[in-house]
Amino acid sequence: MDVPLPHLDRLFDYLVPADLADDAVPGCRVKVRFAGQLVGGWLLERVDASTFQGRLEYLEKVVSPVPVLAPEVAQLARAVADRYAGSLADVLRLAVPPRHARVEKEILSAPAADDPPSPAEPTRPAEPTRPAESTGPAEPVHPPVDRAGAAPAGRSGDVLPADGGWRAYPAGPALLRALAEGRGPRAVWSALPGEDWAARYAEAAAATVAGGRGVVMVVADGRDLDRLDAALTATLGEGRHVRLSAALGPARRYRAFLAARRGEVPVVIGTRAAMFAPVDRLGLVAIWDDGDDVHAEPRDPYPHAREVLLTRSQLTDAAALVGGFSRTAEAQLLIETGWAREVAADRAVLRRRTPAVTPTGDDPQLARDPGAATARLPSLAWTAAREAVRADLPVLVQVPRRGYLPAVACAECRSPARCPHCAGPLALPSATGTPACRWCGRVAAAYACPECGGRRLRAAVVGARRTAEELGRAFPGVPVRTSGRDEVLTAVPGGAGLVIATPGAEPVAAGGYGAVLLLDSWALLTRADLRAGEEALRRWMTAAALARPAAGGGRVVVVADGALAPVQALLRWDAAWFAARELAERRELGFPPAVRMASVTGTADAVADLLSEARLPEGAEVLGPVPADDDRERMLVRVPRARAAALAGALHAAAAARTARKAVDPVRLQVDPLSLF
Repeated sequence: MDVPLPHLDRLFDYLVPADLADDAVPGCRVKVRFAGQLVGGWLLERVDASTFQGRLEYLEKVVSPVPVLAPEVAQLARAVADRYAGSLADVLRLAVPPRHARVEKEILSAPAADDPPSPAEPTRPAEPTRPAESTGPAEPVHPPVDRAGAAPAGRSGDVLPADGGWRAYPAGPALLRALAEGRGPRAVWSALPGEDWAARYAEAAAATVAGGRGVVMVVADGRDLDRLDAALTATLGEGRHVRLSAALGPARRYRAFLAARRGEVPVVIGTRAAMFAPVDRLGLVAIWDDGDDVHAEPRDPYPHAREVLLTRSQLTDAAALVGGFSRTAEAQLLIETGWAREVAADRAVLRRRTPAVTPTGDDPQLARDPGAATARLPSLAWTAAREAVRADLPVLVQVPRRGYLPAVACAECRSPARCPHCAGPLALPSATGTPACRWCGRVAAAYACPECGGRRLRAAVVGARRTAEELGRAFPGVPVRTSGRDEVLTAVPGGAGLVIATPGAEPVAAGGYGAVLLLDSWALLTRADLRAGEEALRRWMTAAALARPAAGGGRVVVVADGALAPVQALLRWDAAWFAARELAERRELGFPPAVRMASVTGTADAVADLLSEARLPEGAEVLGPVPADDDRERMLVRVPRARAAALAGALHAAAAARTARKAVDPVRLQVDPLSLF
């Protein structure tokens, strides 16, 4: 039932009336009477008899005879709910988009020739009782498999693509062959700088489809989705895949979902909304840039797209591909445990493809330019940008903060400027703008420093728009473009020009950038976050990968100390080394992914109540409390990975006990949250 209360997280038996027997197929939406109310739900299975000893109620209504919930997705949703200490109803709400009646009507009225095999005819009982088992849509006939294990092409015209860009990776051609043969290889791919990753993913999808199996691919945002969409269209042709994302709108998203559910397309791509997409005979799940925080679902039970896809791979024996320019500690763990194999280029190939990377904070640079330690844009960065412009090449400048001056301070005593009403940080929207609070939005036109009484403000943090203004004055006559939240550029033409972008909004330049400047590294490296170094390296490598190779004049300047581990990894273009180092440190300190950790957030009494109710597994450590938002507190529970399932089960059971006795204060449970602080 679509009731998110933990103590109701189980299956309920209902009788099927004779007049609903034809429409009540497994996977369809239904309405049932529960506790005197009419609630929605999903029909998961029909059997001959029930083990329930009490009196059974009847189904009230079949909302739609369309079996939107595939058996494989139902099994996956249960596994995800158990892994994240959540309820099945919450996961199904993420897995199945809201019903759109008009789209369903269009689908049901389509010509019969376009329809998949009809559901098996259920046995209509003489009296309203549970009828004989009905299986929903008939499974497609599996193509024959030869003795070598290779399946034939998915349809006439499906041809295994050439190895293409995968030849640059020693294990790449073997990966494509395994996909074409219907096997389930698992790979962690470190993409080369300048790699057309979307084309490589399209080639992997084509190999899987040629082997007669389906594909689910997940990317972080709409720009990446557009690139992958274009690459798949060029490789597979029109009409062989659909897009799934929340940005499509209810009707288009539901139509794409039903096309996948009915087996009309073999490939589904999308943002995290696609991680549960129903695909016939799933053969490959893939995720690009798994370190991006948008892959984490912000709704209960907060699953991560990477973990959902890896769970699907495990349940269905499908291949798995985790790719990116950098590498997360979680991906490194897959390699070190032997669950996945590494796909990376040889060092000789890497050296040919990598731009020249230089830090501004090492000893040789400081000897040439003593001010480089404090300058926001040292002379080395100016020189790299100027030479690229003279060579008629574009320049990318990555700035961690958007806006003009997102933080200001007193010009006299350097105290941070705070809002007099809510103590939020003040910001300047433009050179002539009035300071305003970033939290409550109030304007502080008459601001006076409470420490010294000063009324003049200075920049504490410089944003992308202020950087564009400064560089526009320094390079007169050179086009300056910005790419960020207000307007994200997808591509820029070749030729001289400056592009100032926030992380994740860097556009692709025709032929590659002549110089990439990575500014304000302190803003990324000094964040109070377990993943600060990993995230900084991910953002830097994503931007640096857009530069030309060193032989083609490509340069990357990072305004940071060259002795720092993330900077060293960038200099050598060795994300694998940094990921292994991070994982080793987390093992030593007892942090995810080396251990399983859960956060319990709520009022002090509610958190204490839940933890006292939970039967935590042996060896569990309870850490905290620490302050959280809105006068709440957070406790952390840490266990070895071998006891992860026991921890999730104990927390879910404790939450169920609280809701069963109608505890008032809610508690938020998150297993392996992205942020622990």
